[in-house]
Amino acid sequence: MIAAIYARKSTEQTGVNDEEKSVTRQIEHGKAYALTKGWTVSEDHVYVDDGISGAEFVNRPGFIRLMNALKPRPAFQFLVMSEESRLGREQIETAYALQSIMDAGVRVFFYLEDRERTLDSALDKMMLSLTGFASEMEREKASQRTHDAMLRKARSGFVTGGKTYGYDNIDVHGDARGIDGERQRLHVVRRINQGEALVVRRLFERYASGGYGLRALTKELNAEGILPPTKHRKGWAPSCIREILHRELYQGVVIWNKTQAIHRGGTQKSRKRPETEWVRIDAPDLRIVSEDVWQAVAARLQHTRTEYARTADGRLFGHPSGADLRSAYLLSGIAQCAVCGGSIVCQKRGRNNGRNFYMCVYHHNRGPEVCGNDLRITQGVLDSAVLHALISALDERVLAEAVQRALTEIRAGHTKFPDERLAIERHLSLVEARLRHLVEAVATGRSTDAIFDELGKEEAAKKTLAAQLASLTQRASLTSLDGKRIERALVERVADVKGLLGRHVPQTRQMLRKLISGRIQCAPFNDTRGRGYNLAATGTYAGLLSEKMLVKDGGGGQGS
Repeated sequence: MIAAIYARKSTEQTGVNDEEKSVTRQIEHGKAYALTKGWTVSEDHVYVDDGISGAEFVNRPGFIRLMNALKPRPAFQFLVMSEESRLGREQIETAYALQSIMDAGVRVFFYLEDRERTLDSALDKMMLSLTGFASEMEREKASQRTHDAMLRKARSGFVTGGKTYGYDNIDVHGDARGIDGERQRLHVVRRINQGEALVVRRLFERYASGGYGLRALTKELNAEGILPPTKHRKGWAPSCIREILHRELYQGVVIWNKTQAIHRGGTQKSRKRPETEWVRIDAPDLRIVSEDVWQAVAARLQHTRTEYARTADGRLFGHPSGADLRSAYLLSGIAQCAVCGGSIVCQKRGRNNGRNFYMCVYHHNRGPEVCGNDLRITQGVLDSAVLHALISALDERVLAEAVQRALTEIRAGHTKFPDERLAIERHLSLVEARLRHLVEAVATGRSTDAIFDELGKEEAAKKTLAAQLASLTQRASLTSLDGKRIERALVERVADVKGLLGRHVPQTRQMLRKLISGRIQCAPFNDTRGRGYNLAATGTYAGLLSEKMLVKDGGGGQGS
């Protein structure tokens, strides 16, 4: 008879030899217990999770290997653990895991009590609930003790997390020594790293000057070979610099308790705490950035946030691109010369009170041999023409017709939906099966570079198939909707758009990109009407619809 062993502990133990770690002891005692029962323990079926919480059931490799070993048929008949809480400290997930193990025909024993866990009667199930309740209560108390200890450290100015760019973490030791003879660490404090602090000041000062954006700063640091906080070979990213510019520690303020760890769906997640629960500690000795520079950066960040287009009730349409934020001209980069394909750009004629004119950039920079379109048109005239045409296209009658046309096309292909769904689901099941085999290979130590490459490919394929399935589901749901429902959602959003158009250049450019597919074609004419541009563009209403809006309205879909 073959027995498996599962061992787990929650946190790392410092100052303890490998032979004396708790998981090592659990394995040794489990093997001794199995020997007294006459069972054989296979090394292939010793499952270990070291330093992982009992509330974690998703990112726990040893546990995942154990559960995968139950299918299609387990190679062992018994599972030995020190106690029930080793399997988990979350009542519902632990009970489900135990039930799955027993349903597979495996008997579960706890060597500390020399007891078998059974679920044959109502009393057995009640006892399982009580032990699960006690384990979860102990986990919550331990979490609270940890929180209280971290609060005391934070208020004392000690480090409560990892390393922050711009600072070194310095261990502070006491006189007491551990079993390994080394002095025990009392706490960790921060000290400014002068080299990294120079980079931080440089980022703040250049961003405050207004001449640099996140992308420009990113490229500059990468070009100079300056290592990012993670020392990653791919270098700096704009998101990393954005995080630095928002971190108040650089102005000498330590903030703790901004987030809270919670467990949902068998794994740990994080949620933001209200600002009233944040703990702020002044730390002037950690200041890297002066108050004036900090305020200038904060003002620019706030100004950038105001560039984001929002609906009347505050919902974001998205955010403008870097080109939208930089451009003071509505159609630059959006309008295109129909003669040569070059961009229509704006230029100011006259040094002082001159007017702005749109023109073809190829004709202006490369000459009439490349493009013969020498037309210059006043900026206000062309901007007004585009906005007038756009507002006319957002007429309610046009919306209704577009919605009905889109629904007709979707319903015409309704008969193909079941076959398409079946094909995607079959492909998805094959990809998931291959992923399980690859994950098991990694978990059992049989990983190679080739396996990791295959794992990446299969994960990408699964993501693509899942997106196709979601899209198909949305399209299929439209067949049961009447056009009026979608039309109402569009009319509501169009009212917001009309209120934004023309008020602010970045926001209006943002709206144009959402409503227009491709670019606005400007074809010059010269006839009895005079000289000017004929404008042509293809639009879609899809950019005005969001999932939240459609759910609120009771359905889903888009007009085009």
